[in-house]
Amino acid sequence: MSEEFLPFSKPSISQAAIDDVVACLKSGWIATGPKVAQFTDDLKNYFNAPYALPLMSATTGLHLSLLAMHLEPGDEVITTPLTFAATLNTIVLAGGKPVLVDIDPRTLNMDINLLESAITPRTRVVLPVHFAGLPVDLDPLYEIAGRHGLRVLEDAAHAIGTEYKGRRIGSFGDTQVFSFHPNKNMTTGEGGCVITRDQQMADQIARLRFHGIDRQAWNRYGKSGTQDYEIVLPGYKSNMMDIQAAIGIHQLRELGGFIVRRNELAARYQQALSDWPQWTLPQRPVFDHLHSWHIYTPLINEDAAGMNRNEFMQAMKEKNIGTGLHYRAVHLYPYYRQAFGFNLGDYPNAEDVCERIVSLPLFPGMTDAEHDRVLDVMYTLFNS
Repeated sequence: MSEEFLPFSKPSISQAAIDDVVACLKSGWIATGPKVAQFTDDLKNYFNAPYALPLMSATTGLHLSLLAMHLEPGDEVITTPLTFAATLNTIVLAGGKPVLVDIDPRTLNMDINLLESAITPRTRVVLPVHFAGLPVDLDPLYEIAGRHGLRVLEDAAHAIGTEYKGRRIGSFGDTQVFSFHPNKNMTTGEGGCVITRDQQMADQIARLRFHGIDRQAWNRYGKSGTQDYEIVLPGYKSNMMDIQAAIGIHQLRELGGFIVRRNELAARYQQALSDWPQWTLPQRPVFDHLHSWHIYTPLINEDAAGMNRNEFMQAMKEKNIGTGLHYRAVHLYPYYRQAFGFNLGDYPNAEDVCERIVSLPLFPGMTDAEHDRVLDVMYTLFNS
């Protein structure tokens, strides 16, 4: 009998978190309530930030943040082609035009050396993505943005727990958006948050996330609440539930341990695969940082491997091991080619990477034996 299927990612949910969810269900506070308020305070303390806004997803966080920046038609937002489609989708949904900067093939992050040449009189926002949990080189990015009077919105969906030069991503800078999807560094099921130091931005997102209501309204049915409120703009329904926050409170406390284990597993891969010609391994920049290793993404070398990326993923699946694809280059999707005129060859580094990249299994609950199993199966595939 073959071994049980090993997924590429799996959340680690403690019994204490499960018990807290059950307590929420029994309490009657199922939607936004006291647990969301507690999680909000915990996030502010974790990031040492004045404003934290839990939401239903990181996608919503990007969308509402861009809306709060009041983009006008034709305003440009610079980002990377190597990201999940939500990064570009939210730019378009907020009324902006995505402008892309190719990646550094070593780090897979936006190539900051190419950033300034992409800025035009219509540029309003720079939206870097901390790919796989590796921080973008933020000092030169913010210096360029500052000289041109641009906002910076960091897509930190991969990067809770990441540090840049001794500071947590989210503890400095303009505005950051984090994801709490089940395959991320910590989870609330679905969910995300915006961290910002801009009060006007925070106030606008708070209104946009809940129907345009002008004040804290989660307790309006409680004894101390009030039914009196005003609608000051047409808002969305993007609030987080207490059920989700109950998980997040515990996940945030455990995040440091999760990051330690992710680094251990990534180091195991780096050491074990260092002399395998079939792989080009993730590289790291020279500046001081803590990588949170949301995903481990080597590039397959087809000639040495004797197979392409898709064939490798299928072969691993047949051996009951899951892998992931993060990501196809976004500019090559039909909508973006048709709507913005992107073409094959526009961003060669991202295009090369997206044909070769694969996410190998990595999650905090992964055992050394499971890790060895991945390596053993890959060795057999490449040497049979």
